[in-house]
Parts: sequence; C-alpha cells; structure tokens
Amino acid sequence: RAPRSAGRAAAMAAPLKRCLLRRRDGREQHGVAASCLRELRDKASVILAIDKAREPITLVLAEDGTIVDDEDYFLCLPANTKFVALAKNEKWSSKSLDSGTAWLSESGDEVDSGAEKWKQLARQLKDDLSNIILMSEADLQVLTDVPHSDLAEELAQSQTKIQVLQDTLQQVLDRREEERQSRQLLELYLEALKNEDGILSKVAESETVPRKEMDVVDTGTSSAGPSAKTALSDQILAALKEKPAPELCLDSQDLELVLKEDTQALALALRWDKQKAEALQQACDQELSKRLQQVQTLHSLRSTSKGKKTLPWGDYPGLSSKRKK
Repeated sequence: RAPRSAGRAAAMAAPLKRCLLRRRDGREQHGVAASCLRELRDKASVILAIDKAREPITLVLAEDGTIVDDEDYFLCLPANTKFVALAKNEKWSSKSLDSGTAWLSESGDEVDSGAEKWKQLARQLKDDLSNIILMSEADLQVLTDVPHSDLAEELAQSQTKIQVLQDTLQQVLDRREEERQSRQLLELYLEALKNEDGILSKVAESETVPRKEMDVVDTGTSSAGPSAKTALSDQILAALKEKPAPELCLDSQDLELVLKEDTQALALALRWDKQKAEALQQACDQELSKRLQQVQTLHSLRSTSKGKKTLPWGDYPGLSSKRKK
C-alpha cells in the first residue's frame, strides 16, 4: 500500500499543462490538461476516438510537425501548445489542413504572418518567460526591435517592465555572440596548430623515400553525387552551412530536428564529410541540453519560491550578464 500511495501522491503533485489536441485531418480541437507526455497520449486516444489498432499515437507540434517523444522537452513547452495526434502510418504535412498555420487563421481575417510573428512570440513569453532560452537569435531580435508601447500592450505590462524584458533579450543575444566569437578564436587556434603539424609532417616525409601517390578517397562531399533526402528546411540547412556556431542561432525545435536527422543524409545535404556532420550534431546536442537544463532550473526556482511567484523580469539566472555594446 505504501508504494501505491506514494505513486499517487507524486502523480497528484505533478503540475498539469494545458494543451490543445486535434486529429491530422480534423478541424475540431480539444483542450486537455496532462501532467506528462504519456498521459497526454492516453487522453488523445480517448478524446479523439483513435482505434486501438491504429496505435501507437505520435504527437507532433502543429506549428512545424516536430515529433514530441521526450518527457523533458514536453515539460519545457509553454501552456496551450497545439498538438496533432497522428495514428499509425500517418504523417504530418505542412500543406494539409492540420498544419499549425491553419489553426492560426481560424479567426477568419487573413493577416501577414511576418507582421504578426512578434505577437506569437510575445504570447510564448506571456505563458512562460523561460521560453527566452529556447528561442532562436532571429526570434529574439524580432522581439527586441518591437516598439515598447506595442509590446507593453500585447503583454499587458508597463513600459518599464518591457524595457527590462528587451534588455534581457539583448543580453541573451550578446551572450550568444560572445560565445560564438570565443569558439571561432578557438577553432582558428586549433586550425593553426593543425597546419603547423601538417607542415612538419610534410618536411619529414620529403626526407624519406618517396612513396607512391595514393588515390583520394571520396568522402561524400562531391557535388556530383546524388542529392540527400533530408527533413530539414532550406532555412535550417543555410544556417548550418553558413553561420559560425550555427547551434547558437537556431531555436530549440530546430536543434531537435538536426539531432533527429540521419548523420549521413545531413553530411550529403551540407556537402560535408560525416565526421564534420557528427561534430555539428554533438554541438547541437550540447546546446539543446544546456538550454533545457536552464529551463528546468528556472522552473525549479519558481516552484520552490514562496507562494510560487514568478521571478521578476531581468532576474533570471544566466540572463543577467552585463550588456556589452
């Protein structure tokens, strides 16, 4: 009896997260409260009347089709996140009616998605301020550039608090840029050491008996090879290929997509060798783990604070470094 009562107490203590559910081909959405990903799947099966023969159910984000199969990632999602429940052998498609953009247009009035993007991002912060950590650099910049008055009205806060918020957003951008520059300096240093070792080895080889030239092994970087099939968007691939330390500029959902991508397919898509693609995925994994750990830390501090009051804007650990011009 003791273990059962302890399990029930733990389940009751787990906070409930508000979610919105719908089927792949349906337009009707259902509000659900669940404490974990498993509970959300079970409720989706019942509420959406999915046949047992068509299980297991896969939950994806309605916005971009990201598969949500990790409990920690589920806990980091903001309240009222929209999910699409996919039955066995079903696939999410951005062109179908079940995409996240279809839900956003249910109001009937068509609006420019670029102009309204900052409002969507602002709502994420309104649900949970720790979402700052999970955003991409582009999203952070969008919120930083919004006029104080507009953002204050959207978040129902004073302009003084909005100024603190935007300063915090800029601090996150500055910190990522500083980290990027530090990594670039380290890479240049390591490359210089590598080149120096290469020169010394060539000098040593020239003093020995000449060897037969070896054929160059194709590492799969040739542009003449077949194009790789990858689920990553052109925007993500461009960032991975062109941006220094690209894991710092992507949001957490994009990092998740990069991690789930096949390494060989990723290498072919970027025209890199497999070793470089593996190093990229490791960097993305480390960055995503760091962000999720920061979010969990903030949630722990918030839940243990007296009266469960949220931390004031600008006082979040790791976000209070001095802004550098």
